[in-house]
Amino acid sequence: MKNKFGFLMLFALFTIGANAKVKLPEIVGDNMVLQQSTKVKLWGDATPNKPVTVKASWSNENFRTQSDKDGKWLLWITTPAGSYENREISISDGEKVTLKNILIGEVWFASGQSNMEMPLNGFWNCPIQGANEAIANASQNKGIRFATISKVQEFTPQSSTQGKWQICNPENAVWFSATAYHFATSLNRALDVPVGIINCSWGGSKVESWTNREILETYKDVDLSKEAINKTDSWLRPLVMYNGMLKPLTNYTIKGFIWYQGESNIGKHDTYAQRLANMVELWRKDWGLGNLPFYYVEIAPYQYGEGNWGAYLREAQYKAQFLISNSGMISTNDLVEEYEASNIHPKNKTSVGKRLSYMALNRTYGYKTVECNGPEYKSMEVKDGKAYLSFNNTQDGFSREKGINGFEIAGADKVFHPATAIADLSKKTIVVSSEEVQDPVAVRYCFRNFQIGNIYNSRELPMVPFRTDNY
Repeated sequence: MKNKFGFLMLFALFTIGANAKVKLPEIVGDNMVLQQSTKVKLWGDATPNKPVTVKASWSNENFRTQSDKDGKWLLWITTPAGSYENREISISDGEKVTLKNILIGEVWFASGQSNMEMPLNGFWNCPIQGANEAIANASQNKGIRFATISKVQEFTPQSSTQGKWQICNPENAVWFSATAYHFATSLNRALDVPVGIINCSWGGSKVESWTNREILETYKDVDLSKEAINKTDSWLRPLVMYNGMLKPLTNYTIKGFIWYQGESNIGKHDTYAQRLANMVELWRKDWGLGNLPFYYVEIAPYQYGEGNWGAYLREAQYKAQFLISNSGMISTNDLVEEYEASNIHPKNKTSVGKRLSYMALNRTYGYKTVECNGPEYKSMEVKDGKAYLSFNNTQDGFSREKGINGFEIAGADKVFHPATAIADLSKKTIVVSSEEVQDPVAVRYCFRNFQIGNIYNSRELPMVPFRTDNY
């Protein structure tokens, strides 16, 4: 009996000790980047109804909270200005857990479909431009850290998901999102602080994939029954990526969002802008950090087949900026090669990432001398059989006067013809005409599924595709 009693006591002590060690979600761990100069959230599980203490190596303060009846806890800690100094955090509810090799800097959340997911390694028969050099020299970017979230689908919101922080070296960087990597390295060089990226993407996903049930229930064309969702191709399913991948990350303090998606919403351009705005509103509410910036990528030229479905979706993306506060779109209609007409994953992700960083630098970090928008159509005047077009973001003129590609012009018959376009540099207008059209009524620029543009402003930012008509 005495031996049995002793065994039970030892078992009880072992159980208490095992339960005393806090458990953390994978996103809160070694190598992570925490947002600088603010209060950030830490959270996890511990022994129920027990004090939890957090000690950060950069502060003399002890941050304290108490776990609830289920062992859940969350608290805020204050972070210093960003630096490359390795930091530590100790968390304890009786047994200490220490997180090491932490950096303080800027944290951005990247999401979307395959062009955001696409790693530096590329996809099958889809290379990334300059990938070998970027991977070979990855260790030079010691301030870059990535957490790539595992693909998980759930019918109900989850509290945890998989995705550990990784340091930047050739072994790890090969699987970092190429777009987000070039965004991060450009931002890192400009700000000279560490940059952390949480990449939460799934190739082929729709905007509805990253939206919650309450919003999706208002969309008449979305069936949220398990039977209907399970019958849908996995990459096109609504709701389940939000529940399984994104929702568990909303406690992590970030600076903003970058987004590259839209190809799978082709044909749904009439609803895309509003649904993207609804998604962003949801995300901002979930994070509870105010009006977080949302910068996104116009889908690249691609031969979708008959019709101009790609052009209509790009137009919807452009319009979404005016529905979403603190947002902006970067254009990519110049970042493909002719042979990539049937490749939905164009190789140039370097310029995509950099253009996103220019928008962040200008609008979020106050670098106003760094321009982030190319020419955008403003107005048209017709006289003497020619269309005179004016644009925003051309204060220093255009990149060329002649040899401009991509313009079409139509008369009252609504039939578009290839047009000659000449830049009037003194008036900062573009004059468009065609011998086939005597009395112009409408002009389009690169308003096709696949049309490469070649005109820019003085900062080499491309003209955004547009149409002056609505038919």
